[in-house]
Amino acid sequence: MPDPGLSPLQSSLPAAAARFGADVIAQIRLHVDGAAADAGTPDEAPFALPTGGQPLVAAAPKAVEAAETAVTAQGDPAGLASSATPAAPGLERILRGPSGLGTAGLALAPRGLAPRNGGPAAATEPAGEKSEGRPIPGLYFHPVPDPDPVRVDEVSRRIKAWALDEIQLYPEEWEGQFDGFSVGRYMVACHPDAPTVDHLMLATRLMVAENAVDDCYCEDHGGSPVGLGGRLLLAHTALDHLHTTPEYSPAWEESLGSDAPRRAYRSAMDYFVRSSTPSQADRYRHDMARLHMGYLAEAAWAETDYVPEVWEYLAMRQFNNFRPCPTITDSVGGYELPADLHARPDMQRVIALAGNATTIVNDLYSYTKELASPGRHLNLPVVLAEREKLSERDAYLKAVEVHNDLMHAFEAAAADLAAACPAPTVLRFLKGVAAWVDGNHYWHQTNTYRYSLPDFW
Repeated sequence: MPDPGLSPLQSSLPAAAARFGADVIAQIRLHVDGAAADAGTPDEAPFALPTGGQPLVAAAPKAVEAAETAVTAQGDPAGLASSATPAAPGLERILRGPSGLGTAGLALAPRGLAPRNGGPAAATEPAGEKSEGRPIPGLYFHPVPDPDPVRVDEVSRRIKAWALDEIQLYPEEWEGQFDGFSVGRYMVACHPDAPTVDHLMLATRLMVAENAVDDCYCEDHGGSPVGLGGRLLLAHTALDHLHTTPEYSPAWEESLGSDAPRRAYRSAMDYFVRSSTPSQADRYRHDMARLHMGYLAEAAWAETDYVPEVWEYLAMRQFNNFRPCPTITDSVGGYELPADLHARPDMQRVIALAGNATTIVNDLYSYTKELASPGRHLNLPVVLAEREKLSERDAYLKAVEVHNDLMHAFEAAAADLAAACPAPTVLRFLKGVAAWVDGNHYWHQTNTYRYSLPDFW
């Protein structure tokens, strides 16, 4: 399917069905009547704001030009919409992707890579795939090829230059930890459809900034639950600017550079705002507010030495999770999922389940790392052991089951949504979220600098 590109402005039609239909037809006509000229290789495509402040969308790659020509010859935009309509909802269909004309690029999992579920996976690595680390036995996941090393190296070079030269993010003694995070490999794996390295850098800066806040405000680089709410609120104003009187604006402006987390938030968000639509930027701010609320819930439990019920912990993890990362998959891909489609309850369910599943992956892979850290770190195995009176091993294995249930629910919800709303941007966004889920697991599995598995098998 040709890249749907940027969607038109949200329709003023009051009916949701009318908005959906207008969006599909407008996008189809955009590509049938005015396909973009080839702009060279993806990393050579320009990345700048055109007149009017809209972010640039990379030209359609050569691989889809034949499909565009065939669709034009049909002379039937409505036919193109129906060709992407899933034949039936279901897990297998959403993983396989739509099968209509030109839809090969919309598969949610790479062709030929089967999902893994049950038993050690080392003996069934996909042919030609190089990997480090061992996947968690019994964990349901989709293996992905190693990310493009050229892009990984370039993103890694640029993000380190940004961290050191632009915002002075960390002292020299933290350099090994920064390099060990392997954020370049992380983001390239999670965003395989990013048109350029510049697009990848939008996600990479935000990821590093989020981790700086987590480490320095909440975790082991000076973090504390005491006073966390005040620190987070002031840092959030770097994302969602303070509008106050002229007398007090200078003090706020000065505060944005007062510590590394705020400098990181401000710079990363400035880059993002310049290269996204207002709707996309506001969506990100909203999801970061969710994240901060989750931080505060966990901090409150730490201050009172409270171990939550399992359902309470999972509720906290729906907010203190990776959601801000996959929710910007369209910005990193160079297109926009319109606000009315993003706000659909079924889309919100897909995004929430993706964030929940990927966060439990973090709980599982970071389990031994957190056990070795000072104090008690809440994660799903720890909460299960305490609240359901399980052994450490049984609690960990049950947490694997919880993750698998969340993954199956995510894929089923995505399949239902793709069948109910087969707009090109919806299908591409679902693919992007699924790619983020898969890339997130890949990074956790392969980052042996940070993570190792418990000896439970």
